[in-house]
Amino acid sequence: MGRPHALLRVGFPYDRTLGMRRLTMTAYDVAIGSDGHLFILGRGGFGITYVRHLTLEDEDVDGFNLIGFGPGAAGAHRMVDGGRYEWPQSIITGDDGNLWLSDEGTHQISVITTDGKLVSQWGEAGEEAGQLNRPSGIAFDLDGNLLVVDTMNHRIQKFTSEGKLLAGFGEFGDGDGQFNMPWGIAVDELGDIYVVDWRNDRVQKFDSDGEFIFKFGLSGSGDGEFNRPSGIAVDVDGDVYVVDNGNDRVQLFNPEGRFVQQFLGDATLSKQAQQFLLSAPMGLRLREMTPVDPEKRLRNPTSVRVDGDGRMYVVDYSCHRLQVYKKNVVRLGPNDIAPTPRSPSLFTQF
Repeated sequence: MGRPHALLRVGFPYDRTLGMRRLTMTAYDVAIGSDGHLFILGRGGFGITYVRHLTLEDEDVDGFNLIGFGPGAAGAHRMVDGGRYEWPQSIITGDDGNLWLSDEGTHQISVITTDGKLVSQWGEAGEEAGQLNRPSGIAFDLDGNLLVVDTMNHRIQKFTSEGKLLAGFGEFGDGDGQFNMPWGIAVDELGDIYVVDWRNDRVQKFDSDGEFIFKFGLSGSGDGEFNRPSGIAVDVDGDVYVVDNGNDRVQLFNPEGRFVQQFLGDATLSKQAQQFLLSAPMGLRLREMTPVDPEKRLRNPTSVRVDGDGRMYVVDYSCHRLQVYKKNVVRLGPNDIAPTPRSPSLFTQF
């Protein structure tokens, strides 16, 4: 099914919160499995970097440590064998069912199973074609090749799943098709590529061959403006979701890059957090004494993902949780909506 001609945007309500400080401390990124299960990459909590496996019902399935031993703050109890990790940045799932991670510390890509077994690890540091310098976002194209945001080389590189370089595009600068420390990346169902240009405070769109299509965003805090954007996702309608990290929000844009709305955070307690607090009398008392409204807000969000059911998952890093929203739209055909008027400012029917 192709993209709709237009959308009646009914709403985009908050759905639920997943995780909590003791379970998903310093959550940084999330991958969505084929069964809807979530694999949360967390880093920085007491020196432990981990992957936590949760269900959409906030059930804790399992976990393993990438760095650090013992139960630790994340509750993980295994460590991936044979791999080297320093500062994992992004996590995604592949068609092979495995988890794929970028690591800006080792300048490598790692492939691990969902139960923590190392499959492969490749990449080397450098500036030459095929080498990496602090890779961040990763995404698969429609052919199953891996697109890697080569952040400090200010470019995007495309590799086979075995790590063979196929192509690349981009260079340092602020012109069309240039980057200044790019971060997040997403590929839509048409094969087009969206890159978050972190220090240029914008998003750029390219075709599957890396040819520039358009850009949107300026520095600032207004609608459609950014302060160091990080993560990005595109849904089946072509809507684009951008984590505006420095402004503590996520912004939604239509397929043409027009601002639609922002999300500032609406969190409630997750199921895990409720269960914990009910066994912690002092925690209950402190929460009873604390204004609730500030606790709802996003603080230093880092990543956003969308699933096929219209859910948006925002990784709320400094609050150690995921906030989930559910899209509600009516998809329209060309006969369901009037043509776009030539002069919208003069359109006075309503």
